[in-house]
Amino acid sequence: MKHKYIIGSIQAGETAVNNVSTKLGLSDYLGAVIVRWGINRNNYKVNPGLYSVGSPDNTSDVFVTANYKLSFDHLRKNLNGIDGWILVLDTKGVNVWCAAGKGTFGTDELNDRIKRVSLDKVVSHRRIILPQLGATGVAAHRIKDGSGFNVKYGPVRAADIKEFLNSGYQATGEMRKVNFRFWDRIKLIPNDFMYGKFYLIGALFVIFLLSSFHIGQFSPVTSMNRGLTRMFNVFAAYFSGIVITPALLPYIPVRRFYLKGFITGALTVIILFLLNKTGSDIFEKISWFFIIPAVSSFMAMNFTGSSTFTSLSGVKKEMKTAVPFQILFLSVGLILFITGLFI
Repeated sequence: MKHKYIIGSIQAGETAVNNVSTKLGLSDYLGAVIVRWGINRNNYKVNPGLYSVGSPDNTSDVFVTANYKLSFDHLRKNLNGIDGWILVLDTKGVNVWCAAGKGTFGTDELNDRIKRVSLDKVVSHRRIILPQLGATGVAAHRIKDGSGFNVKYGPVRAADIKEFLNSGYQATGEMRKVNFRFWDRIKLIPNDFMYGKFYLIGALFVIFLLSSFHIGQFSPVTSMNRGLTRMFNVFAAYFSGIVITPALLPYIPVRRFYLKGFITGALTVIILFLLNKTGSDIFEKISWFFIIPAVSSFMAMNFTGSSTFTSLSGVKKEMKTAVPFQILFLSVGLILFITGLFI
């Protein structure tokens, strides 16, 4: 099946190479929105191999990327006006940075892909440009030994490629810097929000079921309003950790993610308390001051896998401290909450 982004083909030696558009269409934008909400994310990929943009010849540059379609689309969009080749590696539909850590955007795959597409017969030079974020997965000297091609690491962001080329393949310090600005963080929130959806649904169901008890009596109908308010509080705790914490990440004055989530959770429960949304009895009021920060703290840690602020060893170290702390707070909160239902 021919994909919409393929607009023709170019003959490269004895091989016909698919020529792709540098203009993203409506289906590309819709696909990006859907996949950012975690829908069909594992299958959002393009076929590995060689592609072209513009009208390249044997002197044109070769840009390497992952077969995650968001990565592929972002690269081709920023190659508008450039005649070049795109070499897509089989990263199993994973983006460059994550694939480099997993080893799929790696030395062996790159060497193998260069040979499969007979790149030495397509271009007369021996130069390939890799995204900087793929550096952890590729040993440049082994690429030279295995295929004869020299690796040049391009900028962090595809938007800087044209400037990188115009400056003679030299990247400025700013091009090498990995930023994690507000909009970068916001783009990642929907996927994380959907990642924990079943935990959220389960928690909402449990809190609604518990709300059917009042002074030892079980009455789902008469407790409807209480149940909906309590479900909102649980959602607020989830929202605090998944949305508010990442949005305010660099502005929350602590380093650990679980503490960042705890702070936003504490602020959330204070607001709910001031709005008189934390119940009528003292047990329930106090319980939310334990439950909401604990849930927010736990959910905030999920963003560690999406952030440039942490390392794998740092995450593991943080969890050893954070999880017992979160379990303690949640347990105390639930005990107080349930106690209030029967008194």
